[in-house]
Amino acid sequence: MHFLRNPHTFARRLARWVLLCFALSLGVAIASPLTHPQAMELVCSSGGSVKLLVTAPDGSTQVVSQMGDCPLCITAGAPPPVGPGPWVEPVQPLSYVLRTIPAAHIAFLTAAPLPARGPPTFL
Repeated sequence: MHFLRNPHTFARRLARWVLLCFALSLGVAIASPLTHPQAMELVCSSGGSVKLLVTAPDGSTQVVSQMGDCPLCITAGAPPPVGPGPWVEPVQPLSYVLRTIPAAHIAFLTAAPLPARGPPTFL
């Protein structure tokens, strides 16, 4: 019970214990296919789906999972690429800013200078 009084020692032992459990579970997960191998096949159907078949040691097969899309069949079912159409100039959202307004130019030239220091004015 002395290790409970020193939190640093308890934290280190707990961290080592968790790391050891993780390493052991990872080792078991890696070693299980090596000790009991099973043959697996991906079978494409004509509908574009994929089935994962697992073959047991006695020769029987069973469907483990059925996926929605076959990566090899997706490109065959894609729509045809769009050809080049008439070129349309894209609309610039701030195009009005680039236009010159004579009244604004004259007001800028004749306006009084801004104050040296002062709070901003909110209109």
